[in-house]
Amino acid sequence: MGRLGLVLFASLSAAASALATSASQYRLRYFDIKGAAETSRILFALGGEEYNDDRFAIDQATFSSPTFQEAKDSGELKMNLNKAPVLITPSGVTVGQSKAIERYLARRFGLMGENAEDEAMIDCVAEHCRDVKDAAMRKGFSKFAKGKTDEEKAELRKEWFESDMPTMLGKIEDVVTETGSQGYAYGKSTSYADVVIWALLRDCMAADLEDTTKAAEKCTALNAIAEQLAANDGVAKYLKERPESMW
Repeated sequence: MGRLGLVLFASLSAAASALATSASQYRLRYFDIKGAAETSRILFALGGEEYNDDRFAIDQATFSSPTFQEAKDSGELKMNLNKAPVLITPSGVTVGQSKAIERYLARRFGLMGENAEDEAMIDCVAEHCRDVKDAAMRKGFSKFAKGKTDEEKAELRKEWFESDMPTMLGKIEDVVTETGSQGYAYGKSTSYADVVIWALLRDCMAADLEDTTKAAEKCTALNAIAEQLAANDGVAKYLKERPESMW
């Protein structure tokens, strides 16, 4: 084989190797923000598995994303009803719905317990946390909420963080005190429930972090869970290195 042939062969081999490596990884497709994919990113960090964190860039002036639109138009997001996120597995299966992706990854990384009862209890705690987020949305104090004045939103926000949220968190505190142990929401090891609790208390909107922390100040068990999760080497490394984002 001549010199030109060797160079061509080497180039093709390198390209094939890169393609094989890429195809063997998971591909998580979402916008270049934390949003609905951040819990899945934390799960990858916790599981210690490399993946393709494929982020759709957002134009901060128009809030549009040409790359997202291209993926939507081409049908690449149809498994999530033309929305993001989607997770593409190494075998080529595309999974939609952020919570389905989270639970899939949690099972893969051994974060759903050892049997069906464990999984149900871990899921139960995670759904309690989702109830808190849903209740906050229904409260209607978000800047995106319509039909209310700024003064009305301010009053609703105050009521949420000073009364509603502490009450709901107190109930979840009672649950994890019953089901878990020091630093864990269920049993004596890290689970998906711990990740969801951390996200609720520590990874909220920057403008809400101080009020969320105050709302949870009496929740000793929940705070211990969030702190222990954040101290995981893989999670801590990801949090230190993750890109800055609007949300």
